[in-house]
Amino acid sequence: MPFFDMPLEELQTYKPERAEPADFDAFWRQTLDEARRRPLDARFEPVDFGMKLVETFDVTFAGYGGQPVKGWFIVPRARTGPLPCVVEYIGYGGGRSYPIEWLIWPNAGFAHLVMDTRGQGSAWRHGDTPDLPDGANPSVPGFMTQGVLDPKTYYYRRVFTDAVRAVEAARANPMVDAQRIAVTGGSQGGGITLAAGGLVSDLAAVMPDVPFLCHYKRATEITDRHPYAEIATFCKTHRDKVGRVFETLSYFDGMNFAARANARALFSVGLMDMTCPPSTVFAAYNHYAGAKAIKVYEYNDHEGGGVFQALDKITLLNELWQ
Repeated sequence: MPFFDMPLEELQTYKPERAEPADFDAFWRQTLDEARRRPLDARFEPVDFGMKLVETFDVTFAGYGGQPVKGWFIVPRARTGPLPCVVEYIGYGGGRSYPIEWLIWPNAGFAHLVMDTRGQGSAWRHGDTPDLPDGANPSVPGFMTQGVLDPKTYYYRRVFTDAVRAVEAARANPMVDAQRIAVTGGSQGGGITLAAGGLVSDLAAVMPDVPFLCHYKRATEITDRHPYAEIATFCKTHRDKVGRVFETLSYFDGMNFAARANARALFSVGLMDMTCPPSTVFAAYNHYAGAKAIKVYEYNDHEGGGVFQALDKITLLNELWQ
């Protein structure tokens, strides 16, 4: 895959004007206030998958609309008190699968809450959370244009609300040190991470890898790869609604959440990434309001830094918490 976006020197200073609706903060304040009127009802039920060094819990909590969202909670069996916790969000089309796939963070000595993504979990890892009340089961993408003509009905309003409630569920568990919470995820999970970073004011760290859901307009103009291609296809068909589409998406743009985030941040980007083009990642990074760093993987596509980035994230959290 050749380089196709801006040179790195331009990416490092690329800070496009943000299309931010005047009621952005009011919209999200109202959305989260409505969610919090319902009990969180976070439940952690022990499950045994034969792993001797960790304890595993099947998680259910009330997300958007009080609807049940699933997850896994995994902690090292050898512990002496409440642990710092990493809340993780999943890439597009994937679900929570089984806990055996989520062992990095508990083996680094942290609690780990993995949030299932409502309606997804059918394209690669399986999931268990339907998008209620309108959907009956997890399904195959796409999700990018579900309800996209109005921010109140857009799919990611529900997902981003779930993400905030996942942090609150982690904090509700007595095995977690509520003052030491980090959020992370790759691709869609990275975009959800940025949303959580902008909506939760007291996180310790925000670690988005090759984040999706940023600078939508540019993404649709420079890549034809899915999932951004779903938006372009919708606009191609609904020629008279292009303005409404991008007005809605401005309520969900990682750039706007990044401008409100204050936790320590570690981003990653692949300069040959045609799924989440480098300029869209740098647009969010350069608007990020807190202390930050970005790892650049020059010859990588959407896989980004892989295990190299995972090691860097462990190093960051060890610096913060040990």
